[in-house]
Amino acid sequence: MRTGIANLPLHTGKAPQWLLNKMSKLAGLIIELVIREYGVNTLIDKLSDPFWFQALGCFLGFDWHSSGLTTTLCFAIKKGIRDREEEFGIFIAGGKGKYALSTPDEIKKYGFKYGFDPSFFIYASRMSAKVDTICLQDGFSLYQHMIIFTPYGEWAVIQQGMNPEVKLARRYHWRGDKNKDFIIEPHSGIVCPKRMQTLNLTARESEASRSAITAIASEKMSGLISEYKKARRLQMSLKFNYNPNLSLRRFEDAVLRIQDNNPTSFAKIVETQGVGPATVRALALLAHLIYGAEPSFRDPAVYSYAHGGKDGVPYPVNRSYYDRTTKILRDFLNKARPENKIDIKEFLRITI
Repeated sequence: MRTGIANLPLHTGKAPQWLLNKMSKLAGLIIELVIREYGVNTLIDKLSDPFWFQALGCFLGFDWHSSGLTTTLCFAIKKGIRDREEEFGIFIAGGKGKYALSTPDEIKKYGFKYGFDPSFFIYASRMSAKVDTICLQDGFSLYQHMIIFTPYGEWAVIQQGMNPEVKLARRYHWRGDKNKDFIIEPHSGIVCPKRMQTLNLTARESEASRSAITAIASEKMSGLISEYKKARRLQMSLKFNYNPNLSLRRFEDAVLRIQDNNPTSFAKIVETQGVGPATVRALALLAHLIYGAEPSFRDPAVYSYAHGGKDGVPYPVNRSYYDRTTKILRDFLNKARPENKIDIKEFLRITI
């Protein structure tokens, strides 16, 4: 399920290499500490919490309200556990831009190397991205996608979209296992300074719309084309602008793809290759006009400093203090063996 959404100012620029290196080292130590004491599932729980994730980025020295926190922290976490995936029992795939697109290939490589079936995690990665693109149409385009998973079916997705017009980025968090529903009401916590006009087909109150869309997608093509022509004229009378800027030919091609996929459920429509936001908007418009099944237009989008921030807010990163923190944590982990009787839980209570 999606566990939260965070909206952040869209910033340009990037973190300096020296800070990335320090963030990766400290992130790796924190991950090791959480896994050692609480287990890998708790780590996945924490990373899927938008507030804990934000706090971790602040602790590691990144801007508390920057869109770059997501991409930089994801990079630091991935680099921080590199070559220790088997030891920790956790795998990370994806990243920003071209690295997001290579997520399925990375998952396959992990499966081949460590002997588990990667197909479900590829599906979870793809569906989480599709849902936040075509079921929750909030004006943000995804450019960052990362999945964290165990071979036993536990997983989290952290992805981010941008909206240059309002100069905001929005981060989406998912937490799931092999039994989670990818469609219905996946949020548990949301942070957002700005609400957007949104077509929200993940909302519970969109159930009638989802059912109508599923029924419409199975109808004869001739009737659908006729209804779609009418809908494009009539949609101006509706409060919400569906903007079905899909040509008749593209609409027909998309529906044929859906019908070839045997659309027995709304999820089957979403997972169909080649079905994007415009197709779903067109089908939602038809569901509204033909069946009176209006979807939800509710935007579901309803920490602090330890080492400074990369842009000097609230103060510049203190490099010697950062290195000292990393050394203290590394020394602590080296000493925190059962025979030494060091109270890790007390340390975690204070620091995490």
